[in-house]
Amino acid sequence: MQGIEAAKRLYEDFGAPMLEREFPAESARIAAGLAGHGSECFFFDDEISRDHDFTPGFALWITQEDDDAFGFRLARAYAELLKEHGPVSSAGSSALGEAEHGVCVIGDFYTRHIGIPGAPRHWREWLNIPEYAFAEAVNGSVFRDDSGIFSGIRETILHGMPEDVRKKKLAARAAVMAQSGQYNFLRCLKHGERGAACLALAEFVRNAGSMIFLLNRRFAPYYKWMFRAMRSLPRLGIMAEPLEFLLAESAPDSVKAEIAESVCAGVAEELRDQGLSGSGETYLEPHAFEIMKRIRDREIRELHVMEG
Repeated sequence: MQGIEAAKRLYEDFGAPMLEREFPAESARIAAGLAGHGSECFFFDDEISRDHDFTPGFALWITQEDDDAFGFRLARAYAELLKEHGPVSSAGSSALGEAEHGVCVIGDFYTRHIGIPGAPRHWREWLNIPEYAFAEAVNGSVFRDDSGIFSGIRETILHGMPEDVRKKKLAARAAVMAQSGQYNFLRCLKHGERGAACLALAEFVRNAGSMIFLLNRRFAPYYKWMFRAMRSLPRLGIMAEPLEFLLAESAPDSVKAEIAESVCAGVAEELRDQGLSGSGETYLEPHAFEIMKRIRDREIRELHVMEG
């Protein structure tokens, strides 16, 4: 059983009855679910995942006002629930691990993940907050949220990125993909700098992954989950295999250069299909500047092409 399913079962069997029994007047203001750090929040957990930082449980998200009013009582009730009904975990812990369970103020949850207590309000926040941070803020599942406060922020993050910001990010990814994979990879090899060529290829793959998620209007997750998440994307999800090949398999440099070019050709076609570029080139740098021309906000349009 995956972590989300176990969390939901624990909530439905014991958490929801506890809230109705002990917090009848407040339960409608308490959101419940599981989201944030951890493979289980991305539905990617398996037996290997459970050897560290894995503890069965769920989150109860409340406002700061409600935390002041009954947060301590709620936290104590949750602890008693786990003590009585929670499965015992034998997993070890990591210094970087951070449980997403128990009572949490809504603003604190979003601050922990994206650095601000709610959805971004300015385009610079949308541009500068890392995509993996957004991915962690909107993954997982919400079991109940009668007030809609927690879910409202979540939905704004999921669907609220300004189109000009998305275009700016796409332009930056196109420019870096062109520089790293289509230009510098072979150029570094000609200079005898094989280590630099490997770094160029890694930079190409990282930016290509982000590009593909943005073309799907999704956020690329933490790097270790990028390929797995990419495979499920409807647009260019098939690119996960060739991109993974570039990093994980041994092949002649010429073959890897051809694969990079084929990835770029697929991206260029998708950019044209979405009306983001009119260039017929497979080299992505012209597409970067084509995308920039389509940005309406002058301040964003005047940023360096690689910024974002």
